[in-house]
Amino acid sequence: MSTSPFAIFNQQPLDHERFAAHRELESQLRAVVRGEVKFDMGSRALYAADASNYRQLPVGVILPLDAADVEAALAACRSVGAAVLARGGGTSLAGQCTNVAVVFDYSKHMNRLASIDPLTRLAVVQPGIVLDRLREAAEEHHLTYAPDPATHSRCTLGGMMGNNSCGVHGLLGGKTVDNVERLDIVLYDGTRLSVGKTSDEELAAKIRGGGREGEIYAGLARIRDRYAPLIREKFPRIPRRVSGYNLDELLPENGFHVARALIGSEGTCATILSATLNLVASPPHRVLTALGFPDAFLAADAVPQALEHSPIGLEGMDDLLLSFMRRKNLAVENVGLLPKGGGFLLVEMGAWTPEEAQSKAEALVRAAQSWPVVPSARIYGADEARRVWSVRESALGATVFVPGEPEGWEGWEDAGIPPEHLGAYLRKLTTLMAEYGYRSALYGHFGQGCVHLRINFDFRSEKGIRDFREFLDRATDLVLSFGGSISGEHGDGQARAALLPKMFGPEIMEALREFKMLWDPANRMNPGKLIDAVRVYDPAENLRHSPLQPHTPLTTHFAFTKDSGSLEHATERCVGVGACRKAEGGVMCPSYRATGDEQHSTRGRARLLWEMLSGDLRSEGFESHAVHEALDLCLSCKACKTECPVQVDMAQYKSEFLAQHYKNKPHPLRHYVFGFADKLAKWGSITPGLTNAILNGSLTSPLIKRVVGIAKERDLPRLAQKSFVSRHGFSRAESSNKTDGALASAGTVALWPDTWNNYYHPQTLTAAESLLSDAGFNVQIPHGHFCCGRPLYDFGLLDAAKNYLSDVLTRLAPEIDSNLPFIFLEPSCASVFKDELPELFPNDPRAAKLRENVWLLADWLAAKAPQSVAGKLTGKRVLIHGTKSQKPSQTSACSAPSSLPLKKHSS
Repeated sequence: MSTSPFAIFNQQPLDHERFAAHRELESQLRAVVRGEVKFDMGSRALYAADASNYRQLPVGVILPLDAADVEAALAACRSVGAAVLARGGGTSLAGQCTNVAVVFDYSKHMNRLASIDPLTRLAVVQPGIVLDRLREAAEEHHLTYAPDPATHSRCTLGGMMGNNSCGVHGLLGGKTVDNVERLDIVLYDGTRLSVGKTSDEELAAKIRGGGREGEIYAGLARIRDRYAPLIREKFPRIPRRVSGYNLDELLPENGFHVARALIGSEGTCATILSATLNLVASPPHRVLTALGFPDAFLAADAVPQALEHSPIGLEGMDDLLLSFMRRKNLAVENVGLLPKGGGFLLVEMGAWTPEEAQSKAEALVRAAQSWPVVPSARIYGADEARRVWSVRESALGATVFVPGEPEGWEGWEDAGIPPEHLGAYLRKLTTLMAEYGYRSALYGHFGQGCVHLRINFDFRSEKGIRDFREFLDRATDLVLSFGGSISGEHGDGQARAALLPKMFGPEIMEALREFKMLWDPANRMNPGKLIDAVRVYDPAENLRHSPLQPHTPLTTHFAFTKDSGSLEHATERCVGVGACRKAEGGVMCPSYRATGDEQHSTRGRARLLWEMLSGDLRSEGFESHAVHEALDLCLSCKACKTECPVQVDMAQYKSEFLAQHYKNKPHPLRHYVFGFADKLAKWGSITPGLTNAILNGSLTSPLIKRVVGIAKERDLPRLAQKSFVSRHGFSRAESSNKTDGALASAGTVALWPDTWNNYYHPQTLTAAESLLSDAGFNVQIPHGHFCCGRPLYDFGLLDAAKNYLSDVLTRLAPEIDSNLPFIFLEPSCASVFKDELPELFPNDPRAAKLRENVWLLADWLAAKAPQSVAGKLTGKRVLIHGTKSQKPSQTSACSAPSSLPLKKHSS
C-alpha cells in the first residue's frame, strides 16, 4: 500500500474491500441469474462513480429481471461474502452509489408500475421505475407523487427511497419518507419481509412469531423503548432532516412505521423489491411569482413571510448563479424574465381553478409591499412560468465549468436549516467559505431551508484536501448551531457519514449502529456508507480526483480550448447527473433510449473515456474494447452538446478516440467509403448515369452494400444528372434586379454548396439561391469542389478533416477576409465551422472570422430579411424534417443546429 504524509491517504481498507473471489462469484451468478451479469473491467469501471466526488471499483454488476433474480443473486453473493449495493439512476451526490460491492442495477428491467388506485391514492412500483413515469400515470387521476427532485426525468423511485429525496414541491407533500406506505424487501441473509405501519397488536404478534422477523421487530422495539427520549431530543423538527436513519418513525406517535424507518437507509439495511406509495392531490392550476431582493440573504430572510401564503413551491437563487448563466450563454433570454434584484424567490401557488391560483399570487404581491424589505415582483403566465422554471432547473449546469472560475464540487451542498434561520445561516456560511477562498452560487429549496452549493474545493493537492476536511467540520458546527441537519435531501453516504456523531451524539450513534446490525449483521449491505458497525469512510477517502490521481500524457488533434487543452479534463465535464438517461423530451441520448444500457448513454461513454485516461482502463489505453464498443453506437448527433447540462461533446470525444485508436494503422474500408463520400460523389458525377446504374444494379448493388456494411433494405442515393455548381459554371451568381431598395442594399452572401445538395439534390440549392435573390441578396457560389468533411469526424479521420478545412481557408481567403456571410442549408455542415474548425485551428484568425460568419438559411432570413418571407406560407402545408444536428435544439422549422449559438425563430 502506498503511503502519504497525509493520514487520510493511509487508511486501512475495510474488510469487504479485500474480496477476491470474482471469478467464482461470476460463475455462480451466471448460473442462477436470468438477467444480465457483467464482470468485465469495462462494466465495472462504468459503475465506479455516481454523481458525487467519490469513486470505487465495484466487484461486478447485475441487472436483475425480477425479485427471483434478486434473491438468487443475493444467495450467490452471500455464499462468497461479497458486499452488495442497490442502484437506481446513479445520480446520488454523496457517494452512496459507489462501493467495492456487486451493484444491483434495477433501472433497466425492474421498472414497472404495477398498479394505481385513485380511490385509495396508492401506487405499487418496482424500484427501477423512473419518477416521471409514475407522475405521468398519476396525473391522469389529478394525483401526483409529491417529492420531485431536479432529476425527475431519470431518477428512480428506488434511489429516491434510498436517499429520502425531496425536491421543488416538498411543501406540497413532504419528503419521500412521508409518502411511503409499505415496502416489500429482502435482506442480505435472504429474509423476505413486507413492512409498514405496525400496531401494538401486530408488533406483539410478530415478536411472538419468532424467527428472523421476530428477532428484527423485537430489536426495533428495544431501540424505540431505550432511545425514545433521546430521539425526540436529537432529531431536529425541521422540514429537511435526512441525516441518519429515521428512528423517529419507530416512535409511538408515528405508528412504529418500519417502512418509513428504512427510507433513507441508502441500501445499508435492505433491498427494496417493490413499494406501495402514497399519492397526493395535484392542483391543476398553478401561477408562478418571482420576487427580487437586493441579495440572496434578504431573499432568505423573507421566506417565513412567503410561507404564510401556503405556496406549493418556494425556490430561491442568487445573482451569482445568473452571472454564471450569462457567461455560459445558458437560458440567457429566460434570465431576463426575472424582476430586478440580486436575490430571488420563486413562489408557486396551486389551486383547483385558474382564478383562485391567480388570486393567491396577487395576494402575495400585495402583502410583500409591507415586508421589511419590499421586493420587486412579477407574476407570470403559463408560458413565461415554464421559461423561468427552466432557469432554476439549469442551476447545476450553470455552476459547472464556468469560464474564468475554478472547478466547483459537491461536498457541502445539502444542509437543512430551519427556514426562519436560513438568511442568518447563509451569511455565516459565506463568511466561513471566504476564509478558505471558497465561493459558490446559492440556489435551491429556500422554502424548506435547503440550499445547494457547488464550492471550489481543491481536491488535487494535499493542502486542498486538508482544507476541505477542516471546512466540513466547521460547517457542520455552524449547521448544528442553528438546529439544522447536515443533510437535507441528498443523503449522508460517504460525504457526511463521518460527521454524524457531531449531530447526534454517542447514544444516538449507538442506536443507529444497532439498527444497522439488526438488518445486516454480516455488514455486507453497502458497508462503510452512512452507518457501519466498524467504521464509515471519511469524506476525504475514495475521492475520484486526488493528488495521487494518475494522468495519461496525450497529444490530441483537437485543441480542447475550453478544457485546458486536455481530453481527460473534457471528460470530467460529466458530473453524473444523468440527463442523457431521460426517456422523453429532446433527443439525448438516442442510443441509450434504444438499448437502456448505461454504456450507451453520454454519461457512460464519458466515464469510460475518463477511466481509460485516468482510471482502471489505463492499461488498455486507446485499444480499450469497452470504450470502442460504447462509442460504436454513438451517432455523433451532438445532442449532448446542447441538452447535457454541462455541454459534454461526445461527438468530438469519439472522433478523437478513433483518431488515436487507428493511429499508425489502417481504418476499416467502410470508414473510407463513408468518410470520403464527397470524393465518391465528385468522381461519380463525371458519369452520373453509369454511377447510378452500378450503385443500384440488381447484381452490383447487393455486392456494394455487403462490402461496405449497408443494410440490404436500403436504397443507395442517386446522383443528379448535373451538380448545382456545374450548372453555374462560374463562381458568382448574379442577383436579379430588385425594386425594393431596402432589400437590395442588404448585401452579398455566399451559398455553401454542400456535398449532399450539390451532387444529389441540386434543386434544393437552386431554390435557396432564388429565395435569397428574391430577398434582395447578391448570391455568390464558391466555384469548384468544396466539402466541410463532416463524415470524416464520425470515423476519426482527423488528419484528412484538417486538410479539408485548410483547403477551405486557403481557397476562400478573400471571402473570409471580407467577412462575407456563408449561408448553409445543412446544419451538420455548419456545425463543422462552428465547432470543429476553431478546435483544429485554434490560433488561425481566418478560422475565427469564418466561424462568426456562418449562418443557417432560416436564421439569416429571420434576422436580416424577415419581411421577405412574411405571410408567404399562410395556408400552405409544410413538411419539417430536422437533421441529426438540428433536432437537438429544434423548436421550429427555423431552429439552429445544436452547436450553433444562433437565435431561434418561429416559422
